[in-house]
Amino acid sequence: MNLEQRLNELTGKVFGKSIADCTDAQLYDAVLQLTKEEMAKKPVISGAKKVYYISMEFLIGKLLSNNLINLGIYEELSKVLAENGKSLAEIEEVEPEPSLGNGGLGRLAACFLDSIATLGLPGDGIGLNYHFGLFKQVFEDRIQKAEKNDWIEENSWLTKTGTSFEVAFGKKKVVSELYDIDVIGYENGLNKLHLFDIKSIDESLVKEGINFDKSAVDKNLTLFLYPDDSDEAGNLLRIYQEYFMVCNGAQLIIKEMKEKNQDLHQMDSHVAIQINDTHPTLVIPELIRILTTQEGFIMDEAIEVVSKTCAYTNHTILAEALEKWPLSYMEKVVPQLVPIIKELSDRIAKKYKDEKVQIIDKDNRVHMAHIDIHYGYSVNGVAAIHTDILKESELNHFYKLYPEKFNNKTNGITFRRWLLSCNRELAAFLTETIGDGFKKDADELEKLLEKINDQAVLDKIYEIKKHKKAELAAYVKEKEGIELDTNSIFDIQIKRLHEYKRQQMNALYIIHKYLEIKGGKKPTTPLTFIFGAKAAPAYVIAQDIIHLLLVLSEIINNDPQVSPYMKVVMVENYNVSYAEKLIPACDISEQISLASKEASGTGNMKFMLNGAVTLGTSDGANVEIHELVGDDNIYIFGKDSDTVIEHYAKADYVSKDYYDKSPVIKEAVDFIISKEALKVGHKENLERLYKELLNKDWFMTLLDLEDYIKVKDQAFADYENQQKWKKMMLTNIAKAGFFSSDRTIAEYNRDIWKLK
Repeated sequence: MNLEQRLNELTGKVFGKSIADCTDAQLYDAVLQLTKEEMAKKPVISGAKKVYYISMEFLIGKLLSNNLINLGIYEELSKVLAENGKSLAEIEEVEPEPSLGNGGLGRLAACFLDSIATLGLPGDGIGLNYHFGLFKQVFEDRIQKAEKNDWIEENSWLTKTGTSFEVAFGKKKVVSELYDIDVIGYENGLNKLHLFDIKSIDESLVKEGINFDKSAVDKNLTLFLYPDDSDEAGNLLRIYQEYFMVCNGAQLIIKEMKEKNQDLHQMDSHVAIQINDTHPTLVIPELIRILTTQEGFIMDEAIEVVSKTCAYTNHTILAEALEKWPLSYMEKVVPQLVPIIKELSDRIAKKYKDEKVQIIDKDNRVHMAHIDIHYGYSVNGVAAIHTDILKESELNHFYKLYPEKFNNKTNGITFRRWLLSCNRELAAFLTETIGDGFKKDADELEKLLEKINDQAVLDKIYEIKKHKKAELAAYVKEKEGIELDTNSIFDIQIKRLHEYKRQQMNALYIIHKYLEIKGGKKPTTPLTFIFGAKAAPAYVIAQDIIHLLLVLSEIINNDPQVSPYMKVVMVENYNVSYAEKLIPACDISEQISLASKEASGTGNMKFMLNGAVTLGTSDGANVEIHELVGDDNIYIFGKDSDTVIEHYAKADYVSKDYYDKSPVIKEAVDFIISKEALKVGHKENLERLYKELLNKDWFMTLLDLEDYIKVKDQAFADYENQQKWKKMMLTNIAKAGFFSSDRTIAEYNRDIWKLK
């Protein structure tokens, strides 16, 4: 039977209808079933050694189109549906987006699983099955409100496995339930994403918004990703979640080893465990506990084999992201691990006197990253500059002890989702122009450079961009009720809302530009500024920045003098699906974090691949993008990481000095509490943000603001030279091949996992 016959048979059996007579929702269910059947025919990838990628987040996005592309049947199915008067794109809209991640960390984990399977490597993900995920963002009165994001449906990619484990929190015991999501490689076999749930979950605990009883651990464990940790109950819940994940993960790994008759004493020959940031750190003492209490190992043996099995990826130098838990919290949540953590700490204390490398510090806090570094065999950063900063400053004490453990693995993205799926027109044109080799070997995009003087190629890339802008404008009109000018420059900043990512600096530029237009200085080409971001519910200043952006949107978009030249949009509930529409439509990609603070970034890579030009600081992977595309195809501004690190070391940055010295800065900052802003916004939020910028500005917004204005104005001016801009677009696409997650994973395997 061909695809059309099989789909007709499915719709007939389930709904008593032909394809043409089904609703999009019915067709989604039928196509989901068909895709699962096709995936079931694929072999599970196996080998003598397997990697387990443990992560608190897997931001996998909608899976239908990705799976169809990797199976090689997207085009055929799309044609079948079109012939029956149906649109695959509209059917894809029916699919709920799995709410299993927050930002770059989780999206990276999802890309990595795709690449592990595509390269034919045996490797599974281990995480949690959050029922309501992070949260659903809604805007009310220009304030972010958080609601539960209910995404799990009866028909979904989740498969109940029947596997359960017992997890003890001291004397309290809970039972887990394992769900799997199949991960299909591009023209390759299957791996799994293992998501653990708690059998006694009670969704009715959530009464209003995202509030629930944080103490009812046996009922709430898998309700939310990153529950509010502004109180002790929230902190304890985080540790409960982390332990629940790794205890299940450790039991699953040992179960699978035993099923293959593998010797636990040789664990490192059969298993590599990649710890994604510090959240899964407890897998190290947990494995040691299981081996010593249940498998007959002595402590030295268990420590040795676990230390040769676990590897750690560091994603940040931000102190708040390097977890440090009070020992008293550990005693409450996982008393059975405390003797092991103390033993691990004592061994280090006997060996090294330096306070900075201790596992339990003088304040009785347990440093998760320190466990990973001492008792793992690899420590990697995620961009060249980030790894250098780890070695030279942030983790220098450890680098001196273990230089052989440190290595760099510059992040990557899967081109299946971020080109083949989200920008099908560009992917088709590239195939027509340079062949389809780039789909498996991203370096082949370089062939595009041979066409840099081919006017037809340059014009077509530009035409595709205009088409994607029109598609985004239609979507934004439908979702946000705002009309966008598709002939304007689309300047886009989409990422988690955090002061170090400096959405507030972009806001100050917008104020500056607004005041210029009011003063009669109008841009040649209209400007559209688009933001997408969620702020952690307990992160007050981040919420205030969202408020300011929504206030600016209200003022500017309703000002008849300004709105023909400038629009501001903050999209609601930014997620992977929204990103798939925003990224192909972008002209200028905002990557403006304070130098030294963004470990890598992966949004910058997605934008570049889709022909956007980067405006950014010398931070994270921007540095490598700059090296690849050269000075003429990127806009770099701001102080470098050495200067920034020195300011922190000397504590000599005073934002008020910059405000006092610069009329441009003063005017922009003062607008936050102007009559015009206060008329639309809330005094409390705007004044708090104003004071933060003036009296603290921890991430040095005002340090770089004037240079940012100058360079951004230059980028807008350069856009007027369409021929030059088209060549910049082409160069960025052609040089994006390095940032394929296939390359990243091949390096992880070569240097860290050594899978056979």
